[in-house]
Amino acid sequence: MDIRPIHTGADYKAALKEISTLMEMDPTAGTPEGDRLDILSTIVQAYEARHFPIATPDPVEAIKFRLEQSGLSVKDLEPLIGRSNRVYEILNRKRPLTLRMIRRLHRQLGIPAEVLIAESVAA
Repeated sequence: MDIRPIHTGADYKAALKEISTLMEMDPTAGTPEGDRLDILSTIVQAYEARHFPIATPDPVEAIKFRLEQSGLSVKDLEPLIGRSNRVYEILNRKRPLTLRMIRRLHRQLGIPAEVLIAESVAA
C-alpha cells in the first residue's frame, strides 16, 4: 500500500492529487482503493489541522452571520439578549455577553457555546 506520513508541502500536494484521482474513481468502501482513500483522507486531515488551523470566529461576528444566514433581524435577538439598546450594545461590542445570553443564543440559534464564550475582537 506504501502510504507515508505527510512531512512537506510537496507531500501534501501529492496526497491531495491522489485523493482527487481516487475520488473520481468513486471506490467502494472495503476495497483496496476505498481503504487507500480513507487512509489518505485521514492523514491529510491531520496535516491540515496541524498546519492550517481554523481560528474560532468572533462571537459578535458569529451572531451577525447567524442572523443573516437565518434571515433574522436585530429585533429577533431581543427575546434572547434583552431590549433593543442592549442588543445594539452587544453587537457594537460595548457590552459583553452574559452567561444567560450565551445559553439562549446557543439553544435558540444553534451557535456553538465555545464560539460565544470567546473574547470578542475590538471593532
